[in-house]
Amino acid sequence: MKIPQKLNIANLPTPIQKIYFERTGFYIKRDDFTGMEFSGNKIRKLEYLLFDAVQKKAKKLYTCGGIQSNHARATAFAGIKYGLKSRLYLRGNETELSDGNLFLNKVLGVEIKFVTPEEYQSIDEIMKQDAEKDQDSVYVITEGGSDETGACGYVNFINEVFNDTSVPKFEGVLSACGSGGTTAGLLVGSQLANLDLDIYAVNVCNDEQHFRERIKNITERMIDKYELELKVDYSRLKILDHFSEEGYTEITEEKLQVIKNFCRETGILFDPVYTGKAFYAYREKFIKTGNAKKVLFIHTGGLFGVFARREEFLSNDSE
Repeated sequence: MKIPQKLNIANLPTPIQKIYFERTGFYIKRDDFTGMEFSGNKIRKLEYLLFDAVQKKAKKLYTCGGIQSNHARATAFAGIKYGLKSRLYLRGNETELSDGNLFLNKVLGVEIKFVTPEEYQSIDEIMKQDAEKDQDSVYVITEGGSDETGACGYVNFINEVFNDTSVPKFEGVLSACGSGGTTAGLLVGSQLANLDLDIYAVNVCNDEQHFRERIKNITERMIDKYELELKVDYSRLKILDHFSEEGYTEITEEKLQVIKNFCRETGILFDPVYTGKAFYAYREKFIKTGNAKKVLFIHTGGLFGVFARREEFLSNDSE
């Protein structure tokens, strides 16, 4: 592989911890430990994207996401380290409570442009057009940092996991999927390493077909850009659909209760949009069936998003 260069921003390698929940032992890869202000899977992608931005002598970053976007916040904080200011295009409006990631963005003093859900459907084109008008040199990063450059962060992740001799050789890895880049990187990385590994993705928005197409698109662009001699076996991609039918920004009381119970047993708190829903799927598919030790759960971060949902987290527990 023609390996691209990257910046060293994240605290790597992140640990793999054995956890017990509901009398079952299994392993979690703690990618929420990548760094406090950066935190989570986004920074692995940004190490590659920001290297590219610096090489291209960019002065400003444009990126996008929801009002509580972990990626947007991580981009703004990481960019500052390299003298890059950011403009964040956030789906929402300025009257929303400035909590969680939005609060951190405002503390940083980052430029925020709020967009409607309708405008967000064309957000890549909007950012591109605005970048052409900007007097500064702008580097545009797509939603979640999920392109053929950003996905390289999870090619390296595979090597990190399977070079760790203190844990078993897993038969699968599972993570939340919101923009496809993490999953694409895991798929390419595992097959470059000739691993007999299933890649499980829990889609927290859109449907299975949307993500199959998106992940394949990112994967094929990686193959082209980095001249990979690789024919991807897409049967290894397992999308666990129907675990976010309540919608991207919502969560059922049952799932929220599982998150709180897990926190109270382990001291590990998941966010309600990404890792919480992914863990609920992991519990249903693997913990309850006795197969959890075979599949590594990836904690992709997102803690700051919890604070914008404090009323739900502090509501009465289920009986």
